[in-house]
Amino acid sequence: MSLLEKIKALPMPFSVSMGVTFTEAEPARVVATMLVREDLCTVGHAIHGGAVMALADAVGAAATVINLPDDAQGTTTIESKTNFVGRAKAGTTVRATATPVHLGRRTQVWQTRIESEDGKLVAVVTQTQLVL
Repeated sequence: MSLLEKIKALPMPFSVSMGVTFTEAEPARVVATMLVREDLCTVGHAIHGGAVMALADAVGAAATVINLPDDAQGTTTIESKTNFVGRAKAGTTVRATATPVHLGRRTQVWQTRIESEDGKLVAVVTQTQLVL
């Protein structure tokens, strides 16, 4: 089973409801896309900050799962920090790319860049995952 197949075999219900689609998975890089639907927006038809954070959390969690030590039971987010830089409009697709900052036995730290479909930065999220 490939790493992408492993991620897809463990769907996260909230991410599925948001329309998150995982497209690439390597130990040092996980990528997902999401259509910015109206129900994921704030006033002005721009992606809501909570949707940005939830997308990044899902991608960072998936990246952690494929990097868990053999004896691990799972993972959970213990810290997340988001810098909002730009916006993405309803009807467009955003792309989230997670890369590791730290891959330890007890914690992993991932940075996720979320970009609009024209390549402009929407947010940078740094999250810490606890290895259970």
